[in-house]
Amino acid sequence: MKALRPVGRTLLRDQACAAIRDAIVAGEIAPGTVVRDADLAQRLGLSRAPVREAFSRLVDEGLLESKPQSYTRVTPVVAAEVRDAAAVVGAMHELATRTAVPRLLPADLERMRAANDRFAAAVAAGDVDTALRADDALHDVLVRVSGNRAAAATVARYTPLIRRLERHRFGEGGNCRSADLHTRLIAACAAGDPEAAVRITADIWHSLADLADLDGPDPGPRPESRPGEGDPV
Repeated sequence: MKALRPVGRTLLRDQACAAIRDAIVAGEIAPGTVVRDADLAQRLGLSRAPVREAFSRLVDEGLLESKPQSYTRVTPVVAAEVRDAAAVVGAMHELATRTAVPRLLPADLERMRAANDRFAAAVAAGDVDTALRADDALHDVLVRVSGNRAAAATVARYTPLIRRLERHRFGEGGNCRSADLHTRLIAACAAGDPEAAVRITADIWHSLADLADLDGPDPGPRPESRPGEGDPV
């Protein structure tokens, strides 16, 4: 597994959380997989304590679910939950965009253009991971410049749920969001037009809600494990 590799000794909980999150989003740890802190601690070269702390955070983020003294496992991809996350994340991006546009410097716009160039090249090459990283980098410029820490925290918490579905759809041969929307967003930002930038941002995130609709009907409530299924963490 590419994402699950030994990490350094600083900020162990955060590094463990990032590595496990990346592996889940990338599909290296599939939905429904029971995860064990001892196994992942060994893979990451860590003790079990920071991995347990990472599990707790990932449960809060909706990527893991846990039943005390029974199991911790990767959550299924549920279309309704992705739509909800996309609505919340989209609203935060719209708020950040409205605040950020009047504050953008030429260097910020260049960062957005460079990210969009990487995004377009990655889409053309079918490189899903690079495309999603470039997409994050572009939008993160606006979130950072806005200075809204609450919006930034909300985006960071719920975006992985959306990215997991996006990556899944890419793997099935689905289409990536168009770089043209990014180009229009950057143009509105460069023109100092926050209202146009917000409208384009809304279009971008509404397209993700549509992506969730393409994933088929919701599977309904998550099934409980039968007695004996899975191991305590």
